[in-house]
Amino acid sequence: MPDPQAAQSGGTSPHSSQQPFVSAQGDTKPQPPRPGDPVPQGGIDPSQVFASPPPPPPSQGGSPGSTGTSGAGDDAAIPQDSGPPPPPVGTVATKEMGYDDEDLKVLGQVGNYRFGSAANTLTNDGIAIPAHPNTTFDEQKFLTLLRGSISLTRDEKWRIIQAIPKLSQFQVDELQKILEEERRKFSELSPKHLAQLQKLEQKHAADWKDLQSVSVQEGVKQQDAGQAEEIRKQLGLS
Repeated sequence: MPDPQAAQSGGTSPHSSQQPFVSAQGDTKPQPPRPGDPVPQGGIDPSQVFASPPPPPPSQGGSPGSTGTSGAGDDAAIPQDSGPPPPPVGTVATKEMGYDDEDLKVLGQVGNYRFGSAANTLTNDGIAIPAHPNTTFDEQKFLTLLRGSISLTRDEKWRIIQAIPKLSQFQVDELQKILEEERRKFSELSPKHLAQLQKLEQKHAADWKDLQSVSVQEGVKQQDAGQAEEIRKQLGLS
């Protein structure tokens, strides 16, 4: 049975580690930037998105935690268990529909919750995607998919956004496909996982709100810095 709990921090604890990591070549690399850190002109390098090298895709029947980092669109990354997916809100689940006692118990506990419910209450306000003259995509759709991921950490989501100017059209398109596949796969898990998914979504929703707050604060700082520079120019101090 897949364990949605493994998706809480990108599937592997190194993603949230604050220590430098050593590459396969033995090179020690610095900790990638975090929300609030300065971003180089033209965005951060895509290789800095993750705090550690993404793990290889798990074998069939393994954890879904690698979503978004190593072939999350593969069935092996988010295996579907044998039970039917949760019924639509308002539909009474029965054993005749293929649900067992555990399914019915969890459905009673979560009420109208379905995977994606928590993310759907959020907005993309305050989150700005840097200019990306070499790619074309629906920015709001991209952010909506990103905020709904429970396999990427808050910092990874921020770094993905900051790396967009350096991504190719193919990379952006593939990333969107991975995020869409993650959402679909988790939605198809049986009701047994809904209570865990609800807790994970609530955590990631709080992380997204925190990221919005950090982004707004950074925007204010940049605006203040720009105004200060303009004043210095007017005074002939720069």
